[in-house]
Amino acid sequence: MLNDNNTHGLWERTAISAPVAPRLTNELTADVAVIGGGITGLSTALHLAAQGAKVVVLESNKVGFGGSGRNVGLVNPGMWVKPDDICSVLGLEAGERLIDVLGAAPRLVFDLIERHGIECEAVHKGTLHCAVGSSGLEEIRDREEQWRRRGAPVRLLDAQETARRTGCSSFSGALLDERAGTIQPLSYTRGLAIVATRLGAQLYTGSEVKSATRVGNQWKLSTDSGSVSADWVVVATNAYSGSLWPALQSEFIPLSYFQCATAPMPSELKRRVLGNGEGLICTRTVITSLRTDAAGRLIFGSLGALRNVGTSVHSRYAKRMLEQMYPELRNVKFENEWFGRIAMTTSHLPRYHELAERVISFHGYNGRGIGTGTMFGKIMAGRILNPSLQPLPLDKTEPELPSLRGVRAGYYEAGSVLAHMF
Repeated sequence: MLNDNNTHGLWERTAISAPVAPRLTNELTADVAVIGGGITGLSTALHLAAQGAKVVVLESNKVGFGGSGRNVGLVNPGMWVKPDDICSVLGLEAGERLIDVLGAAPRLVFDLIERHGIECEAVHKGTLHCAVGSSGLEEIRDREEQWRRRGAPVRLLDAQETARRTGCSSFSGALLDERAGTIQPLSYTRGLAIVATRLGAQLYTGSEVKSATRVGNQWKLSTDSGSVSADWVVVATNAYSGSLWPALQSEFIPLSYFQCATAPMPSELKRRVLGNGEGLICTRTVITSLRTDAAGRLIFGSLGALRNVGTSVHSRYAKRMLEQMYPELRNVKFENEWFGRIAMTTSHLPRYHELAERVISFHGYNGRGIGTGTMFGKIMAGRILNPSLQPLPLDKTEPELPSLRGVRAGYYEAGSVLAHMF
């Protein structure tokens, strides 16, 4: 994508083909216009088209160009924030509503994959949240108690069982969440596009929306070479929002996340390292992820951008960490290295906005975009088709500008470099 291995890396190399999607060159009318050809926008389009709505999706670049095609591919329930903390921020009723909805998000993802035959290397074996030291063990015990109280299928593993599953003796235990799994994220996004167009949605790429104006009872979205007039508009751009609704872009603090992929591991090592197929995250202050793909490549991820000095620092850090965890990988080389952007909000929770009359948007996924985006797309489709059908998982709020947004973004990028350097 853009002939730049730093943007989509391994996912671009191994993804299924995207559906043919031309540039918009004429004037169309629709029930709903969706801005953004990522997971959220395509889930919205798929669920609308399945109910007979006339939908047009406008993507400024290619399907999956943003975070949908660059992320780790871990399908996790909920948010990174602990359930009790969500209730503290949103209130008990609203907090539990969001927890319930996003707790069911992985099931929706894997159901869509199975029902529509989406080829995306789906493995539904859970995620291991691995504890580093005694403080990490205390953290996952707290998470287990909070999820167990809500009936979630989670369980604590001791250090021995964690070592058996990960192939690494560095962890003091792990929390296994059986709702979770892994996918090839760009293939999943392209698969959603294939299904949505099969159901009747119209998809246009290379079609950036330059203006949105109210004309009578409809919105007119204009690109350089065409337009769409629609009753409703869904803005599904998340961390890659542009200037059309600047409040969305200004509300989040951009955070970068990189990934490095090895060559396929030898068969013995492949059986030992995450041999059951789980994804892995850990309790380190600077978050780390690890997973394998269908060919047995090991994919390491952490905070940071592969640009400027970060390009070499983060890559060397990834090699050091893998060599510490798996001595057999000494002098490991990476076939692909790439990074993307996360939309982080000050509360670390997503937000719902009604930007204007019949213009709606969920955004701010804080690194949990696959399940969240899929579920929020379905919910926005339901909101449009039958506004009284269900309460939204988030109350409507006005966009807020974080204090010192640029300074904080620079701090996180520089901090990740320093943390990985030393």
